Amino acid sequence: MAEYQPGVCNIGAKQRRARRLSAIGSFAVAVGIALAVAVGAIPTTSLWATVPFIFGGWVGALQDYFRFCVAFGALARYDLSGSGGDSGTVAATEAVRADRRQAVKILLLAAVGTAATSGLGYAAITVL
Repeated sequence: MAEYQPGVCNIGAKQRRARRLSAIGSFAVAVGIALAVAVGAIPTTSLWATVPFIFGGWVGALQDYFRFCVAFGALARYDLSGSGGDSGTVAATEAVRADRRQAVKILLLAAVGTAATSGLGYAAITVL
């Protein structure tokens, strides 16, 4: 049975799976757009359209990896029901702070991952 841990774990297996699938879908859309640019079907400026999908992919992947939902952290909630735990709200002030710090950390890591992935993808496509 999974337990809520402030700033560490606020989602269970079912929620993690949803985020993993979301990440795969987001990255797949970004790759599809990049491939369309690479074969010349759409203009190079269309690569900008990949950025939100890459960011969404990173957010989903990091939420799965860290077992932590950014939105739940911001809203002081948790859901471990898919792993034998419970779901509910977080009342303790320190726990809410820890959750919000973790949410910001994940978003910052996603932004860095997006910048790196977008930059490498752009370089690879424009050099090819």
